[in-house]
Formats: sequence, C-alpha cells, structure tokens
Amino acid sequence: NSKGEFKITAQVNDTLHFSYLGFKSIKVRVTNDWLKFGSSNIELTELALALEEVVVNQLKLTGYLEVDIKQVPAINDNYRYSISGLPNAGYEASKTSGLTKVIGSIFNPADFLHRMFGKKPNELRKLRKMKEDDEIRNLLASRFDREMLTVLLQVDRVDLDEIVSQCNYSKGFIRSANDLQILDAISECYEEYKLLSRGRSKRL
Repeated sequence: NSKGEFKITAQVNDTLHFSYLGFKSIKVRVTNDWLKFGSSNIELTELALALEEVVVNQLKLTGYLEVDIKQVPAINDNYRYSISGLPNAGYEASKTSGLTKVIGSIFNPADFLHRMFGKKPNELRKLRKMKEDDEIRNLLASRFDREMLTVLLQVDRVDLDEIVSQCNYSKGFIRSANDLQILDAISECYEEYKLLSRGRSKRL
C-alpha cells in the first residue's frame, strides 16, 4: 500500500531482495523471529546523489567543413576519411615540419608574415567570416589545444605560435589564451599586415 506495507510468502532462510529507485538495494534473510512475531520493518537507505545536467553531443556541426572535419575523432593518424557525396575523394592526416619557416623568420620576420599571410588570402578571408559566427566563437572559446586553428589556417602548431609571436604577442599570452583569443589576435595582425602591404606597394 501507500505506506509500504506488503505481504509475501516465504520460508526460513529464504533471501529477499528489495530495491527502489533512489534507494540502496538490500538483501535480507528470513529468520525464525519473522515467523514468530508475524511482521518486520525493513528500511532502505536513500542515495543522496545529486546528478548535474549532462549534455551529450556526438558531433555539433557548424556548417564549415574545416571545423566539422576536425571534430571527427581520429583513432589512427594514418586513417583515411571519405567525404560524403564526393566519389573517390578523401583525405588523410599528415604531419609536416615548420622548422624551415621558423628558422627563416628569425632572420626576416616580415618575410615570414608575408609567406604565412600573403599566400593564404582566401583562408584568412574565410576566417574573418567564421569569426563573426557565434557558434564558431563559442566552440573556439572552449578550446586551448590549437588543433582546430591549425586546420583552419593550414599550418602546424610551431608556425601558429610563431605567427602570434611575430605579431608582438607575449609568450605568456600564447600559453594562456584560448583558441578564440588566438584567432582574434591573428585576424587583427592580418588587417595590419594588409595596411602595411598596401602602403609598401604605393611607395614602390
């Protein structure tokens, strides 16, 4: 009934298993005392566990291929992914070294920025558009691993840090900033680079 009272047929040494949602399950053995007195009280211990809200998202697509591809978990670095809708098309993870570019930047920082920015105007214009997307901004604001930025800019981690460094940002900022702050810093530096490039072209 509503008070939790019930009757059940049992014999001595039978084991009864009681369970209820939100309470700890318990097993009890029927004894002679139960049969002698005719009734017994059994108490269940409440589980005092407060479960916080958990949001489970397998993949949160943004509509930008570069960002969405990066969210696909890569178990094997040499795994080949196929692109739906494009027959015989796919891509594989690859690792390239930025050592040559970094060494060059030590001797000529301006030349380094020209190579990184001048040859990627389309990617940087796309980045500027992505930067205005709230969903992209929220996604980047929660990341600190630079993986998504390296894919978007098509550079490795060493080159990415070098770009921010050549834009006169401190090592402390590079270490502590989230991906969104790094993106904003690179975008601002790119705008300054364009102004300087136009000014240099006019002088020439």
